[in-house]
Amino acid sequence: MNEIMKRLLLFTICLLCASSVYAIDISRLEPACWWVGMKNPELQIMVYGKNIASSQVYIDYPGVRVKEIVGVENPNYLFLYLDISRDASPGTMNLIFQKGKEKEIRAFELKERNKKVGAAGFSPADVMYLITPDRFANADPSNDNLDDVKIDRSRGGARHGGDLRGIINKLDYIRDLGFTTIWLNPVLENRMPGGSYHGYAITDFYQVDPRFGTNEEYCELIDKAHEKGMKVVMDMIFNHCGSSHWWLKDFPSSDWLNNQDNFVQTNHFKWTLMDVHAPQSEREILVNGWFGRGMPDLNQKNRHLARYLIQNSIWWIEYSRIDGIRQDTHPYADYDFMATWCKEVENEYPDFNIVGEAWYPRGTASAWWQRDSKMNESNSNLKTVMDFDLTFTCQKAFGDACSSREGFEAGLFKIYEVIAQDFLFPDPNNVLVFLDNHDLGRFMQKGESDLRRYKQAIAFLLTTRGIPQIYYGTEILMSGTKAEGDGIIRTDFPGGWAGDPKDAFTPEGRTDLQNQAWDYMRKFLEDLARIFQTAVCNLSYLSS
Repeated sequence: MNEIMKRLLLFTICLLCASSVYAIDISRLEPACWWVGMKNPELQIMVYGKNIASSQVYIDYPGVRVKEIVGVENPNYLFLYLDISRDASPGTMNLIFQKGKEKEIRAFELKERNKKVGAAGFSPADVMYLITPDRFANADPSNDNLDDVKIDRSRGGARHGGDLRGIINKLDYIRDLGFTTIWLNPVLENRMPGGSYHGYAITDFYQVDPRFGTNEEYCELIDKAHEKGMKVVMDMIFNHCGSSHWWLKDFPSSDWLNNQDNFVQTNHFKWTLMDVHAPQSEREILVNGWFGRGMPDLNQKNRHLARYLIQNSIWWIEYSRIDGIRQDTHPYADYDFMATWCKEVENEYPDFNIVGEAWYPRGTASAWWQRDSKMNESNSNLKTVMDFDLTFTCQKAFGDACSSREGFEAGLFKIYEVIAQDFLFPDPNNVLVFLDNHDLGRFMQKGESDLRRYKQAIAFLLTTRGIPQIYYGTEILMSGTKAEGDGIIRTDFPGGWAGDPKDAFTPEGRTDLQNQAWDYMRKFLEDLARIFQTAVCNLSYLSS
């Protein structure tokens, strides 16, 4: 009897071992859904699971053809490339994974194209309001803390608790000020030790950070902004991810990152990309070096990663109906990849607009980056660039202009010198102009009690060529220098948190000086909107 029991036990163990060998365990499918009727019929699906590469994959869905099934170095990944014809209908497509006698069926939804308004782009007719979500308003305290990271408003580098619900609740405030477009610093998951409140260390490219809210709340914010006549711009980062991204625990291949096994810091020498004298080695350190140890550098030359990133941006446009993208650290990523990405997005959404952050203190370099530049042999396909030259000039010039008559003349001439070089830009109307942002010291200086400099600068910014962007809190004279730290530049908006002693979202919670500044900006934006509306009406009348 004991011998029989031993044999039965041994047989059972063998069966269990065999099951574990052949069991199919899929942890991730990205993207989770797609749409029929896209102009580009190709779809890449990244499949991640233990030894998934040893599985056979079958798809039987009308109008869908398997183009390629690619295994990579790591057997835990498969890349499926499908062709979705124009004849394919919306529905649930089954992805069948088979390994021996084991079979796993995963449902994959093919949706009808999103018919909601959106993907409208932005133009010089728009005025953009830039928000750091963690620092604007906290309407849902239940999502404040995650993992071992708790909010601490006393520390500039900590999470403070601002969220999407807080922004949704303040949409009327933004609209009533006169803004037409909202740009949010990144909202995707940053599940990093310490919190990564700024959003630039993404750990999941398909999920909104749970401390900000959910994917559904992000779509709700966009829908409600559209209902109020406003647009939304999404901040994206293709150059790097966060060091806690799930990829880093199990890389698909040895070339998924640049300098994957040997940390190399980027040199930040962005000039090398256009410098005819620069050695190739310096260009490679710029593009292939890491932004920091917490932000590993993605290798867009890897074709699977390149397709993943391009699809991710198109997924977010179709899923949420964002109107534009601001691409962080644009020159740090692979040039050819970025040019291809810009082109593919434009092909799919002709009205869409992308602005690339190319941080150069000279307009010549910014102009080199704009699409169709005669100075650049290879077209960047980037419609809009950021004019840091004008920003730095304005920060000094408007200070000089208020010092004396001579200072006034000298300050204006410095600004004139920048604008006079617009012949370098293929399209000077499609540059983003700003006095400050989340990376720069604020335009307002601490203790200023005279609004002359503020009024001159706002008037200039809103009437010069380009697309104006104003950083949250400028309307209430928020100040802070880079030397004081990013936490001071990105101060909480007073009244965004329950229990704040002052609520600057209301006239009663603002000082007299703040109300003067707020009213001035609102009146200027109101008059500007009326001028644009009149111009559009006149053009419509003439064309008819």
